[in-house]
Amino acid sequence: MKINPDLYHGHDQYTNFFEGWYFKIVDATGRYSLAFIPGISRTEDAKKHHSFIQVIDLVNHSYHYCKYSVDDFYSNNRHLKVNIGLNEFSFHKIYVDFEKFHGLLYLGPPKKWPHTKRSPNMMRLLNYIPFLESHSHVCAIDGNIEEGHLKIGNQIIDFSNGKYYIEKNWRKSHPTPRIGIQSNYFKDGRATLTCSLEIIPLPIIKEFLGFEIGVTVDQKFYSFTTANHSKLNISFFDRDILLCVTKDNVQLILKTKSKSEDFIDCQELNHQNTSFLYEAILNAEVELTLLNKKNNTLIYHGIGKACGIKYRGDLSRFYTTAKIS
Repeated sequence: MKINPDLYHGHDQYTNFFEGWYFKIVDATGRYSLAFIPGISRTEDAKKHHSFIQVIDLVNHSYHYCKYSVDDFYSNNRHLKVNIGLNEFSFHKIYVDFEKFHGLLYLGPPKKWPHTKRSPNMMRLLNYIPFLESHSHVCAIDGNIEEGHLKIGNQIIDFSNGKYYIEKNWRKSHPTPRIGIQSNYFKDGRATLTCSLEIIPLPIIKEFLGFEIGVTVDQKFYSFTTANHSKLNISFFDRDILLCVTKDNVQLILKTKSKSEDFIDCQELNHQNTSFLYEAILNAEVELTLLNKKNNTLIYHGIGKACGIKYRGDLSRFYTTAKIS
């Protein structure tokens, strides 16, 4: 049965399973950003099963992995709502009351990735292929924080009129290499960006590069994905990326700008309960240029602030699965 990919997929998964939702929030000034990652991890050892809340805290440049019992995990089976103990994460609100994080944020309606015959949500289609070992999904490409404050340690931050973004991942195997770039904080308010590239294992051809890139400009959505045969090129410059992708007559160029000292080491657990690291940053910049190649006109150019970047796994494997310079 096909289920809403926003929802929990692990009801019949009792071992070797991970699922987590990534809630990124940015205040109205673009100065403060955090990411809460609630989820559940079931390893080969049942005694080590647990739910969790991870926090990427740009305010204090820190990372937190807070473990809870599996019994503390709850997911609504009709709409996105995840509880870890008393903490709640949904399309309507974020409520946290653990360790040094306390507060309530009310969220406005989410803007979804459009799913049409002409512009299919590539990863949403792949999510229905049962033998894939890793799945991802963008739950909200953009959304407004209507009002609310968070107390982080001794600091109180007003997130009213800020921005939120939600994505998720669920998998049965060891995490695969992934690159994620996201910003919905453009000064002119005209654009949003979500970009995900991941090495996806397959039984016969071993692996392939799956990517989904979605850009909104003035309410018009542009998608560049593996499924719609977009052409992708990537160049690496230390911690930054120059990405060029083309679909028909539209070309997207992304250029990230970050400081190596701003990356935070984070961790996840694989099916053997072994910890591995990934790097994340929430205060980078991304320069976005969208061109109409048919008539050589500029559709949009802007700088996305409070840009989230995530690097996971052996990035050299991208060199063998994609056209990368």
